[in-house]
Amino acid sequence: MKGIVLAGGSGTRLYPITISVSKQLTPVYDKPMLYYPISTLMLMGIKDILIISTKDDIPRYKKLFGNGKSLGLRFSYEIQHAPNGLAEAFIIGEDFIKNEDVCLILGDNLFHGTGYISKIRKKIKNLNGGLIFGYRVSDPQRYGVVEFDKSFKVKSIEEKPQNPKSNYAVPGLYFYDNSIVKIAKNLKPSERGELEITDLNKEYLNKGDLEVQLLGRGVSWFDTGTHTSLLNASNFVRSIEERQGKKISCIEEVSLNMGFMDKKMLQKYIDLYPSCDYKNYLKTLI
Repeated sequence: MKGIVLAGGSGTRLYPITISVSKQLTPVYDKPMLYYPISTLMLMGIKDILIISTKDDIPRYKKLFGNGKSLGLRFSYEIQHAPNGLAEAFIIGEDFIKNEDVCLILGDNLFHGTGYISKIRKKIKNLNGGLIFGYRVSDPQRYGVVEFDKSFKVKSIEEKPQNPKSNYAVPGLYFYDNSIVKIAKNLKPSERGELEITDLNKEYLNKGDLEVQLLGRGVSWFDTGTHTSLLNASNFVRSIEERQGKKISCIEEVSLNMGFMDKKMLQKYIDLYPSCDYKNYLKTLI
């Protein structure tokens, strides 16, 4: 399976912070925002990752990650020339996806919890159709919303409804089989002029090929696209790291634990850092 991180957009909800810097490069406590979705892909066993962003921001991501070889990963980069919707990521990434299944994660989404990773890994081994998630929120009108019947079978999915039919939002983590590119190419733009990820999910739902898995209380999810949610996510990461003495979404540590890199590779990575707290933490891994 391959992974796509969609890190485009102009980040207008975070102005003036994002006037001169990509939203996904702003810090969530002690790391760039993009570390968090990338670490989620890595925990799923995904090593081949495409970052899609704007023409101005791609060089910044290349400076941060390069080709990924030093992390035991493979990074590719593509430009989204205009904000034409999340589903366009699969059209842009067609040559990258090739004949494999794919996971799309949004560059401003942070996931943290226990147990859910192993369950997802099992489900995506033999993926047939689409797999998305439902997360209970107090403000579902901000998101795509999934409606269930009494037996929790999916009835409908709506994009940012004024009158939500449930409190279950669809987070920015999506898994699809290889038919995704063909489906995305056949989508028609919405009234907003975008290729909506919700319309794509509806296509899978109408075919009976969409599974929605609920993320329970053991999982924390942040959409860090506003000032308040960015602060909340930073405070969340800080509180856990200070309490446990372990970092969240340290991509070098994840790579080491997943077997993507060994300690010799990590030492070379450490040598590139100047004296800082992050370097000191990496030293403790060796």
